[in-house]
Amino acid sequence: MEERKLASPLVAPIIFILVLIYHLFDKFLIVAKQKVRVNEKDAELRAEIKQLLKEAATLSEPSTFAQSAKLKRMAAAKGRELSTSQNTARKDVRPLVNLLEKLLLIGKVLMYVLLIVWFWRIPVAAISKELVEPFGRFLSWKTEGSINNDVMVGVIPWVILSNRVGKYFVNKVFKYVA
Repeated sequence: MEERKLASPLVAPIIFILVLIYHLFDKFLIVAKQKVRVNEKDAELRAEIKQLLKEAATLSEPSTFAQSAKLKRMAAAKGRELSTSQNTARKDVRPLVNLLEKLLLIGKVLMYVLLIVWFWRIPVAAISKELVEPFGRFLSWKTEGSINNDVMVGVIPWVILSNRVGKYFVNKVFKYVA
């Protein structure tokens, strides 16, 4: 077999880092979409709801049942008010987040296409055959050849692998952070 020239040793980590950055932005947008800006009015409503429920819990006697029920109803009304306030804040933020999501998707697709075209038949990494024994053919797709009896990893399998690992990594990190 002919000896093929390997791309720079930094190509594979750079591709992985680019894919990871896109997944971080994607996760950031998902979190931003879920969280609503907390304003002072919402904080006051939360405090009032908490206080009303605390007062209602202290009124557990049969003679004070009506008073406790009234406090719980007031807390529920304030909860509905808080919910509508948060929904309107979400509606204000949603168009911007949707635009950013679309731009991110377009950028991700363009990046993948650019990487695939740029490194079409150039191996981006070399891995020992023993480490990837059953998957060697898949990883070396469109990059036939060998260097020191190692499997040459093509850009398409590397992008797919980076995508899956990056998504897994970002989900695990945000699980512990958020």
